[in-house]
Amino acid sequence: MRDPEQAEAIRINRENPRYLKGIKVRPEVEPVTDLTAVLEASELIFVALPSSALRSVLSPHVERLSSKMLVSLTKGIEAQSFKLMSQILEEIVPQARIGVLSGPNLAREIAEHALTATVVASEDEDLCQQVQAALHGRTFRVYASNDRFGVELGGALKNVYAIIAGMAVALDMGENTKSMLITRALAEMTRFAVSQGANPMTFLGLAGVGDLIVTCSSPKSRNYQVGFALGQGLSLEEAVTRLGEVAEGVNTLKVLKVKAQEVQVYMPLVAGLHAILFEGRTLSQVIEALMRAEPKTDVDFISITGFN
Repeated sequence: MRDPEQAEAIRINRENPRYLKGIKVRPEVEPVTDLTAVLEASELIFVALPSSALRSVLSPHVERLSSKMLVSLTKGIEAQSFKLMSQILEEIVPQARIGVLSGPNLAREIAEHALTATVVASEDEDLCQQVQAALHGRTFRVYASNDRFGVELGGALKNVYAIIAGMAVALDMGENTKSMLITRALAEMTRFAVSQGANPMTFLGLAGVGDLIVTCSSPKSRNYQVGFALGQGLSLEEAVTRLGEVAEGVNTLKVLKVKAQEVQVYMPLVAGLHAILFEGRTLSQVIEALMRAEPKTDVDFISITGFN
């Protein structure tokens, strides 16, 4: 841990004073602050650093990380390069074995032993098996995938749409509207991910529709909370202040809109949310524009030959 005081508090009280208050940390978990010693002694390493800290924290340890298994838990995209976290890990440590873990995984529910499933994704089958062996338990099931970019994009992109969902609930737009927004969000996410080389089938699983549903439906989601505050009439600055930290979806939205335009992928909800947050539009105006758009097929990845 980077904060010695926080590590000491966990060691003494068996509780993290900053996150997940009230959840007891098991005796087998030992908080440490000596990153060098931990990296040298470990073969399987879960990387849960903020995206902004990934390079600065890991770059001094390249030699120690070579040939290790590095599994990213961070759901984000680097603003300057539009690189996913696993791509940054590959860049920092080319000789490491890389994977990602993502899914509908609200931290408090996992800590409270709610039945939960997740996905480990890597081209390295042995890495997937080792992660499954390490994490699989009575209340936590780990599935495997070889579509690393698809799983990772699902985790990063859904945060944008959770903001829209939170706004819709705050404005009491109804279940039909919420369902439409989530479903069209899935279509947008999949369309964009396929343009980046992902498998569309990945988005029918836990890392796609699963993560999208929980993030767009749960008040526990930070991005949902920001959207709900916006729907109540707060400004973006006020909503972020209430949350106490920047929701990932706000930063992802900025870079995603630019990238979607660059690769010419149709993403009306992304464009609409950007207009709400930064161009003075309202959610009602965005939905009205969506409803007035030209008719399209419901699902992009099936043949419509033979349909009238």
